[in-house]
Amino acid sequence: MSLLLSVLAAGLAAYLLIYYCVFKGARFKSNATLKGKTAIVTGSNTGIGKTTAMDLAKRGARVILACRNHQKAEAAVYDIRRESGNSEVLYMHLDLASFKSVRNFAETFLKSEPRLDLLINNAGLITSGRTEDGFGMAFGVNHLGHFLLTLLLLDRLKEAEHSRVVNVSALLYRLGSIDFNLLNKHKDLVTGQSYWHALRAYCHSKLCNVLFTRELANRLDGTNVTCYCLHPGVIATEIGRNMGLLQKLLFVPMSKLFFMDPEGGAQTTLFCALQEGLEPLSGRYFSSCALQSVSDLGRDDALAKKLWEVSERLCGLA
Repeated sequence: MSLLLSVLAAGLAAYLLIYYCVFKGARFKSNATLKGKTAIVTGSNTGIGKTTAMDLAKRGARVILACRNHQKAEAAVYDIRRESGNSEVLYMHLDLASFKSVRNFAETFLKSEPRLDLLINNAGLITSGRTEDGFGMAFGVNHLGHFLLTLLLLDRLKEAEHSRVVNVSALLYRLGSIDFNLLNKHKDLVTGQSYWHALRAYCHSKLCNVLFTRELANRLDGTNVTCYCLHPGVIATEIGRNMGLLQKLLFVPMSKLFFMDPEGGAQTTLFCALQEGLEPLSGRYFSSCALQSVSDLGRDDALAKKLWEVSERLCGLA
């Protein structure tokens, strides 16, 4: 019995050590207030997006929840208004898998909202399938949709005294690559539709986030707009909601044991959005509320420039 108790105690200690040292992550602390400022958070009806929107609302910001699912978004608006005491929390429909929807969102926003101080490109997914415009879902939503949205809103961001774009990437970008020949031929960065291909496509799209942020910073140099990308941590969210049954059986227990909750996952997003003095680090990559180094591909300026030019063409901007 004593041996069994010792083994259980050692196992618990190991779990706590791993959780708090590896998975729990840093906490962002700031008294910054956002009264009079406007923020857009994509994918903000659940997970770290909703937690991010909640924090911004509590600081007094006017927060636009840019989401696809009307029912979930309205429920999130209700929750955030109730908990924050801030009535300036609104839902605007945005389907990042549709260029038409992205353009409609931008048009509606620009007609109805006089300012934009924070654009937080948070939405992301791991799934197969195609967007309305025929692109692979991960590439189309995680990269192209946010690319188009950002460029359509850039002039409004420039009108603010100081504004920021925050792109939520992931550490898995290090496993990503970009094959432009494959993209031109198949409108995707992978060729299959299995879960393994969906995961690979996700990694590729997260590399696109890093490169987009880098090139965006280069093009915004000398303006009042800065941009940052980040790894939020390993989060227990709905990002894997499109997994197959076997993947869920493996993923869900692990996420409950080890992964951070959405509050923990939102900390680096909030750091990049609110931390004072980050302007000289525009275009850089963060994790655990701290600057991090990036891979060789992640700092390849020629690759970033080419991705920008190809993305402009694919979005119909060139």
